Amino acid sequence: MVDWDYDYLIKLLALGDSGVGKTTFLYRYTDNKYNRKFTTTVGIDFREKRVAYLGTGADGTSERSFRVHLQLWDTAGQERFRSLTTAFFRDAMGFLLMFDLTNQQSFINVRNWMSQLQANAYCDSPDVVLVGTKADLRDMRNVHGRQAKDLADRYGIPYFETSAVTGVNVDQAVTALLGLVMKRMEQSTCGAQSSEPNGSPTGSHEVEEAPVRRRCAC
Repeated sequence: MVDWDYDYLIKLLALGDSGVGKTTFLYRYTDNKYNRKFTTTVGIDFREKRVAYLGTGADGTSERSFRVHLQLWDTAGQERFRSLTTAFFRDAMGFLLMFDLTNQQSFINVRNWMSQLQANAYCDSPDVVLVGTKADLRDMRNVHGRQAKDLADRYGIPYFETSAVTGVNVDQAVTALLGLVMKRMEQSTCGAQSSEPNGSPTGSHEVEEAPVRRRCAC
């Protein structure tokens, strides 16, 4: 990876049942390749990618391109690692909640994962994108798209059907989540510019979680 300055360090976390394809999804996103050799993730791992994000400047109206360093955390789905993975929820700024379109139980368990998110994330309504994986396995599909879309609408979150094999919608899902996180930060930054009657700036949890990180030039 080329080492260059960046404006923001954003931590995103992938979660869902074991075997839904979190690792292959993240590998497709960061390396644009499909790797069949991945084994079950033990505990937690992460991948990285640098991207450009077009957002709002300090004046709140002009557009500016931000250099973003993404850390994409890959969590184990097995129950025995649950206490370890949930410990990372509070540090993540956005979540890719994944289920396997060929596995109905992994879709049913989305509700359990959402409950854990709401209990352990940085706020009661964290930024989440629902991701259906293995969309290329059409003949093995067990979850109807309407079911998944209805559930996403109920939670008020975006939904994407993806395939790590073909790459369909992988970039789009991560980009959508990054957009939600950055917009939350932009809104928080604008709010922080206003002051309380005593003159102290109004703070924000989101901005504290995502400070501007700059590399030292020395």
